[in-house]
Amino acid sequence: MVVLGVDPGTVATGYGVVAAAGSRFTCLDQGDVRSPARRPMPERLHAIHEAIAGLIARHRPEALAVEDTYVSRNPQTALKLGQARGVILLAGAQAGVPVFTYTAAHVKQAVVGYGRAEKDQVGYMIARLLNLPGLPASEHAADALGLAFCHLQRGRLQALSGTSAREAAAR
Repeated sequence: MVVLGVDPGTVATGYGVVAAAGSRFTCLDQGDVRSPARRPMPERLHAIHEAIAGLIARHRPEALAVEDTYVSRNPQTALKLGQARGVILLAGAQAGVPVFTYTAAHVKQAVVGYGRAEKDQVGYMIARLLNLPGLPASEHAADALGLAFCHLQRGRLQALSGTSAREAAAR
């Protein structure tokens, strides 16, 4: 199974593509989609959408794992992040790829074993779990790889319990 994980952002959107074969996980691709803050928001959103659509076309993932929204003290920041998430979800829907969302705490729990782990712990552990030669390309890429890994781990647990990912997501 191949999963595309995406960590939404309006300046840097992290992505990570992870494949699972049995209990072996492999990083196929990782990085950031950069959209400079000085560009108008519609152009930045277009760039994010096009990049994610291109990654979907290139890697043909069976699932898209996106970080769930979090509460921000700044309403403008939350709104912009929501817009970025929207174009990412749209890219998945347009390609017919099932979309799953996970909170940062769920990802940290799956990767580190502790839902309040620090970002550097997530990067270190994801590098070990995916046998990367070094740390992930960025914090955003590490988070995206963590999202993909989290989804794959959840799928393995559901396979053992006999429930589907859709059933578990509905709970």
